[in-house]
Amino acid sequence: MLREVRIKNGVVRGLPAADPRITSFKGIPFAAPPTGQNRWRAPQPAEDWSGVLEAFQFGPIAMQAVPGINKDNIYDFEWHVDPKVPMGEDCLQLNIWTPATSPEDRLPVFVWFFGGGLQVGYPSEMEFDGERIARRGVVVVTINYRLNVFGFLCHPEITQEAPEAPANFGHLDQQFAVRWVKENIAAFGGDPNTITIGGQSAGGGSVLAQLTSPQNEGLFQRAIIQSGLFAPTYPDNRRPPWGMSLQDAERAGMEFFDYLGVSSLKEARELDAEYIRLKALEYGRFWGTVVDGQFCPDDPFKLFVENKRLQVPVMAGHTSSEFISQPMVSTKKELENLAWELFSDAAPEFLALLDFDRASLAEAVEKASVNTIEYAVRVAARANAEAGLGIPLYYYNFDAEIPGPDNPGAFHSVDLWFFFETLAKCWRPFVGKHYDLARKMCSYWANFIKAGDPNGVDATGEELPHWKPYTKDEPFGMLFRDEPEFSRRKASQVMEFWIRHFFQD
Repeated sequence: MLREVRIKNGVVRGLPAADPRITSFKGIPFAAPPTGQNRWRAPQPAEDWSGVLEAFQFGPIAMQAVPGINKDNIYDFEWHVDPKVPMGEDCLQLNIWTPATSPEDRLPVFVWFFGGGLQVGYPSEMEFDGERIARRGVVVVTINYRLNVFGFLCHPEITQEAPEAPANFGHLDQQFAVRWVKENIAAFGGDPNTITIGGQSAGGGSVLAQLTSPQNEGLFQRAIIQSGLFAPTYPDNRRPPWGMSLQDAERAGMEFFDYLGVSSLKEARELDAEYIRLKALEYGRFWGTVVDGQFCPDDPFKLFVENKRLQVPVMAGHTSSEFISQPMVSTKKELENLAWELFSDAAPEFLALLDFDRASLAEAVEKASVNTIEYAVRVAARANAEAGLGIPLYYYNFDAEIPGPDNPGAFHSVDLWFFFETLAKCWRPFVGKHYDLARKMCSYWANFIKAGDPNGVDATGEELPHWKPYTKDEPFGMLFRDEPEFSRRKASQVMEFWIRHFFQD
């Protein structure tokens, strides 16, 4: 087993995982501390160390709201359970699980970006244990990155200081970490030319941003986007709060500096990080991806649909009960007017799908509702198919029954327990069928990481149900319920209408 390895910065020592055939390395710095002059600056190279770095513990989580204290938030009792988890601005570390016995093994590599709206989250969340994926012959890397105001604030002085990297420091951390992996992962038995990046929610949105950045050519070979594609549907529904222009983001940064009581970037960099964290929470603003003309040239979803992206295989999907979008109306007349406003001459077709004349308002609104992420994924999948380049996109819908007294349904993020195969760490009373599904999902993910195709054998040695890519003629994907099933059921009629309307526009 590879318990001690030499990388560019020095020697690093890991520990046996629960399975002693796997070695885990935790808290390896991949960049210099983003503190002082490095605050609101692109990541800088880590310094070398002497002796042996004992990579036995996770590094601190990025500055954010304290986790585990809001018991009304499902995420705070699902996995953000420890309010005492160490937190600090010096957070740019990564973690590795490797099954390799030699640097010559050249195993495929999976680099994971956690979610949390770019505001919260951390790679040491208990569901992100990479051991089960590593057992399938994959080197797993989970990385940390800067969040909220620390990762995404802009300011004219920052732009003047570094016009080549004026924004998106959290995304640049992700990019820098993948470059670190490409340079160092061979020492851990990984193949630097077989890298898959993956993420869920804002982590999936981050994968999308990396896929559509012109700076990343050749950096990775496949991508997994879980519940990370968003597209607006009805007016007044929550839209993804990213894609702000650099100029607007700079104005927002100037306003926040005023709130902090500073008049320059120098003064802001001298402030204590805890003071900034508390003031940012008090301020209450979302800080996210900026169209900066450098890392991010335009809205990433728009770029993907226009096929202006890295041409690598993609797996993308969603859970069945997340982010349902519906018209915000109080009368049927308002719904009718909205239909004409949105669809013009196609409004009669849309209203007919709702059985508008006979349905009550509640029934019509229910029929009009769509899963916003499903809509975005299906639009992206069809655009990929119509590009005609033969680059596969594998679509899935996670719709498993989730036990517990809260009867939560297949809520946003619950699939994390499954494809990481970490159900045993969850408080929910999962039973045999859930563990079987998790094992199969983990096998699909590992197969995709290895070959850009999820098909192959389960960990049991049995052939998995075949999963075809999404095409215009066969717009189908894998349905994860009690058993994985390649589902040929079409999307709802309203969903199909929305997709047709998108491409007609």
